[in-house]
Amino acid sequence: MRMVLWRALVGLLLVVGAVVVPAGGAKAEAGYQWKQEYITAPDGTRLHADVLRPKGLADDQRTPVIMTVSPYRAHLAYLTDPRVKGGPSTDNLEAQTFLDAGYTYVIVDLRGFGGSNGCPDFGGPGERSDVKTAVEWAAGQSWSTGKVGLFGVSYEAWTGLMGLTEQPAGLAAVGAFEPVVDPYSYLYMQGVAWKFSGKPVTESGVRPGDLAGLEHLLIASTPAHWEDSAEYQLNATTIDSACYAQYFANTTNHDGGTEFWQDRDLVRRLRGNTIPLFLGQGFTDYNTKADRVFQLWNGLGPGEHHAWFGQWGHRTCHDKCGVTNFDGELLAFFDRHVAGKNVTVPGPRITVSQSDGRWRSETQWPPADSAMVTAELRTGEYTDRGLFAGADRELWSISQPLPTAQHLSGTATATLTLDGSPQATVAVEVSDIAPDGRSTVITRGIAPVSATTEIRMLAQDWPIEAGHRIGFRITDVIDDVWSHTPTFSKVTVRAAQVRLPLLTATRTPDLPGGPTEGVGKWRAEKSATLPPDLLNNARVTVDFPARTGS
Repeated sequence: MRMVLWRALVGLLLVVGAVVVPAGGAKAEAGYQWKQEYITAPDGTRLHADVLRPKGLADDQRTPVIMTVSPYRAHLAYLTDPRVKGGPSTDNLEAQTFLDAGYTYVIVDLRGFGGSNGCPDFGGPGERSDVKTAVEWAAGQSWSTGKVGLFGVSYEAWTGLMGLTEQPAGLAAVGAFEPVVDPYSYLYMQGVAWKFSGKPVTESGVRPGDLAGLEHLLIASTPAHWEDSAEYQLNATTIDSACYAQYFANTTNHDGGTEFWQDRDLVRRLRGNTIPLFLGQGFTDYNTKADRVFQLWNGLGPGEHHAWFGQWGHRTCHDKCGVTNFDGELLAFFDRHVAGKNVTVPGPRITVSQSDGRWRSETQWPPADSAMVTAELRTGEYTDRGLFAGADRELWSISQPLPTAQHLSGTATATLTLDGSPQATVAVEVSDIAPDGRSTVITRGIAPVSATTEIRMLAQDWPIEAGHRIGFRITDVIDDVWSHTPTFSKVTVRAAQVRLPLLTATRTPDLPGGPTEGVGKWRAEKSATLPPDLLNNARVTVDFPARTGS
């Protein structure tokens, strides 16, 4: 029913667009030559491709290729109010930058999306095959040098990583920003669903949760443009209800141990990868989270890999990051590895944006001198009721004022000894508390209650000033982040400790750049003033280390 309503809505927009502006009007000023192709996958699936070539280029003139394989690039995927554009959907791809640099840009629809037929499988063998098929097709064309780079953000970055797992002939490099690396941890944190919410937490809002499968099926139902070919129109309107039912059943299964989820874990599949990867991840991105992506990064094999990690949401650092050098580094990366130019990729191996708005270089992340410091927390009990904040829902522990500045860099973890229902949940949140009592969330994590509960929190890079305190909150669930059905039962915390990854050597930021838009939003949304009685009565002592100079 919802798919029918979605198609009806887009159909209405089509009518409006047809009345206002002819479809060709939106394509008249395109800075490229455009043609469409169909690629046949080994299982017979027909994949639609938009091929964009620099203006004035002869048909047989060879160029390197940048490719995006996507579920989001149907010809009606991006609407320009008050008209429907039609044609290739290039929004947010920086396609013109690559075209101006002499690349052919190819956009391929994943199976079941846009002009491609077939059944979506959420990062499964079908979609991985699509990426391999598309890359090898592009590498073998008469207008191609045989070298292909994959580029994208979010799902389109996920398909880039799928390409690395399949290692198709011709794949020379991948740029993947804010990628899904493990769709189970994208939807669930240790079995607890990330919340689907209409309230934006980052630029694109929070997508995960039990509705993610439905969301992608709605996207797959986007109709064709009225000028599209008969094959495109047929593929866009054919709905396989059995395929969709199976898809939805799998994506709403909370058990991460099933074959469906295990098969899609790219962290495991990419161990030892040597194909150059330019990886980006925002610490404040709550769409694709700062979680297992770092396990993937640290499992890569030797190669000319680059990374940007920092304080932004679901985006690249093309803009709104307080820096101007990202685009140049990105283009140089592909020029070196795909175009074969004798250029050096500027910048360090890893660029890090700190929460204080300053930037630095690292050779690995978490840094080698990020050492775990244990904080023993207060015990007690809380109620698993997930309704409103209150004393019966949370236990606070607050450190003494820091005698010297500290720097959290990495992934904090927690271990709790609990008595309570296994249907209840336990969340741990770490905060930076200023001398005036203003508390800002640094990181958090959640898990179902068990006798011994281990929690891996989200990664961060957060300097903490001397005189500040570190706060630890144990609660049932953080309502704007996770979805949980409360048990209304008591949970007893018999022991609890948090291990903080603190740098032992002081960092002096050595890269140009200012505060990002993301960290400003984070501080505005994730800060609150704690009452004095809480600050005075929840104290614990933490043995903070002395720090050496850089």
